[in-house]
Amino acid sequence: MSETTSFIDRRDEQAQVRALLARTRLVTLTGPGGVGKTRLAARVATRVARAFPDGVRFVHLADLDDPALVPRAAATALDLYGDHSTRGRPETPDALADRLSARRILLVLDNCEHLHRACAELAGALLHGTTGVRVLATSRHRLGLTEEHLLDVRPLPLPDPDGDLSAAHRHPALALFADRAAAALPGFTLTPANRTAVARLCHRLDGLPLAIELAAARMGELGDEDITGLQTRIDDDHTRAGRHGTLRATIDRSHQLCTPEERLVWARASVLPGDFDLETAEAVCGEGTDDVLEAVTGLVGKSVLSRETDPDGGVRYRLLDTLRQYGLDRLRQHPGAEGAARRRHADWTRTRATTYEQSWFGPDQRQLATRLLADRANLRAALDFSLGSSGSPGAEVRTGEEPPPDERRAGLGVDRADVCAGLGGGLGGSGSSSGAEVRACGVAPGDRPASLRVDLPAALDFSPGSPARPDTEIRPGGAAPDDPRAGLRLAGTLWFHWYASGVPGEGRYWLDRALGANPGPSRDRVRALWASGLLGLLTGSPEELARGRRQAEEARALAQRLGDVAEAAHAGYVVGVGLLLGGQPAAAVRHFEDAVARGPVPGGHASLAGLERVQLACALTALGEADRAVALCEHVLRVCGEYGEQWVRSYALRALAHAHTLRKDPRRAEPPVREALRIAHTLHDVLGIAPALDLLALIATAHHHAHDHAAVLLGGADRVRSTASDSVRQDAETGAREGLGRRAYERAYRRGGRFGLAGIVKYALREEDSAEGNRTGGAGPPSDTHGSSDRGTRLTRRETEVAALIAEGLANQQIADRLVIARRTAEGHVERILGKLGLSNRTQIAAWVTTHR
Repeated sequence: MSETTSFIDRRDEQAQVRALLARTRLVTLTGPGGVGKTRLAARVATRVARAFPDGVRFVHLADLDDPALVPRAAATALDLYGDHSTRGRPETPDALADRLSARRILLVLDNCEHLHRACAELAGALLHGTTGVRVLATSRHRLGLTEEHLLDVRPLPLPDPDGDLSAAHRHPALALFADRAAAALPGFTLTPANRTAVARLCHRLDGLPLAIELAAARMGELGDEDITGLQTRIDDDHTRAGRHGTLRATIDRSHQLCTPEERLVWARASVLPGDFDLETAEAVCGEGTDDVLEAVTGLVGKSVLSRETDPDGGVRYRLLDTLRQYGLDRLRQHPGAEGAARRRHADWTRTRATTYEQSWFGPDQRQLATRLLADRANLRAALDFSLGSSGSPGAEVRTGEEPPPDERRAGLGVDRADVCAGLGGGLGGSGSSSGAEVRACGVAPGDRPASLRVDLPAALDFSPGSPARPDTEIRPGGAAPDDPRAGLRLAGTLWFHWYASGVPGEGRYWLDRALGANPGPSRDRVRALWASGLLGLLTGSPEELARGRRQAEEARALAQRLGDVAEAAHAGYVVGVGLLLGGQPAAAVRHFEDAVARGPVPGGHASLAGLERVQLACALTALGEADRAVALCEHVLRVCGEYGEQWVRSYALRALAHAHTLRKDPRRAEPPVREALRIAHTLHDVLGIAPALDLLALIATAHHHAHDHAAVLLGGADRVRSTASDSVRQDAETGAREGLGRRAYERAYRRGGRFGLAGIVKYALREEDSAEGNRTGGAGPPSDTHGSSDRGTRLTRRETEVAALIAEGLANQQIADRLVIARRTAEGHVERILGKLGLSNRTQIAAWVTTHR
């Protein structure tokens, strides 16, 4: 259960938990739903944070249904995305323990009951494989480990209704009711006239916090003078089945007081495991409902839905876990209703993913990346359902022939007419057959003209044209034609999300699962094959590198057999990446020269066409042809600039900086790599962050002799690294070690490893404004305030942290989770930041942070 309201006391329980954590490494808070386990864990974590120099991290599990994703969720919370030193992956419990062996961290695992075994396995690995990691878990049941210490979280203590209630604020149950009632009925306070009635009401609710909150929310309808009437109604509703019956009866009464539309939205929204926006609510819950917004607003007013602001200033909603399960129980009372709601959700998710892919090469990348990260739980639910784990697949079997490839591709960028008119003539003819186009996208070296050089402006153009027609037409009301490959298509459509937004490991998990469930030849399989192969090339071991190359070759061959020019080109891109990462830069140059000379293909995605040119520049740099690489990168940057595109631009900037480094020109190398790092961080592109840090480290040690600074950067880079190390990193480490000596290097390297993702990026970028930092390599952590005091604006340390997290794209609830504070506290920090800086929205805060780093 997310902490969405202020915390009420529990001082005794806080002291008990803190005492347990001081003497044991695994504490589990147990108790029924609605008793306040999550809020107690969050408050304790805040109080003990100073005892853990490497931080406190919160892992939300209520939104997760797949046990295989538990270690991945923990790795993400810990800012661990890969391991350059071992062949293991960070998503296994043992690999996580290896990475955390030297850390002192408190890991909070929240809502473990439905993932009992996976949580126990993770906790056990951390206990046995580390010495400084402690685990605080919340669950309705114990994890079952011998090292586990339990604390049963009890309902709030209750005062005697007939006793002295003059100090009502000292009684947590009464204070909680008053706080929530005041939110529903402005001006409500505890008075001598109503204190006894409130105390009796809290007794009737057995002191359960959630039951008290739901009852207090009804004060907005009943009025200040009707507390006795509220108690009478609750008495009429309740049985004497104990604490669980008390909560159920309270929720039943809240449900009865809802309008029919509100009940319908409550039930259907229960298939959404995470928070969601209004568009999603309308798509999933809107059938047969006149006004979803009105129903959602009513549910917020009744404390059934919580409301928060997203990173772009929009609104998102969430069902508390206990209320979501109640809604799901209600939905299941109607045969077929749950499957229909999940199918609408899967259809909507595919529609949104396709729209986002169509828009990816353009100015809205940060917003798209942020929204997809916010929707991660809903993406998982849609994928899981579409692949058959939650019921019938969310698609119908399609009959008849598939559309021709160049009519079929959804959102992949280039229109055939644009290519023929704008590019064909410059490449020696526009009338080549589809077979010739297929050969060009992934040709054998022997097919390449010996004299071909890539210096034609027309050949370098990869700008997107109009998108082709979507694969699947979504009919009004959310129903889509049945399709057994729905999950395969969704996983493949999200390739840009898996690649560009820090989730390559999870992306490969879903892609491989979808491929296993859909072994037959299809264009969707082609997409999933090359996407999985690409992620394997970028994140895997040598064995995974070989597997990724095989998948890319299989995808290209299948695309050629199916006559899909666009997907053959995409697979060809991955084949070229495999050559480059496999230590064959000359072969990679020949491969990418052919692709670039061919020009964009009908339906090809402009992002991958742009990356072909960037990879060609990287291969040229590896062969010492820095001048050609610089010219190529500068052209890519011009095209990206015309479209406001950032992701491909960040890769071109980094390749440009590498080429200038080869030229021994650090003055030209540093600005582009810093900008590349800024963009990668804004998009949460973990695959791009570590290489940028490596390059900054190489520049620091090779050109500025700032060896200590370089070692800190390498330590931070290795913490977030998802890719295998390359020559840039190896050269940077060699230079830093030789400059510092072994012990000094290891000290500085460990300092860098203590930074989280945001911390190491902030450290690297703020050195830009400090000549001393660039020359002496000072490795201290960021100061408590931004360098804005010269302009008369100073943020507190906490406000600075909040501003940085806003720039990272986190919503208020995510900020609260990261800093282990209440959501309302996070909201207050955001409002104060806006006021101090004279800004009006979160986007402006993000821009301000970037400017003042």
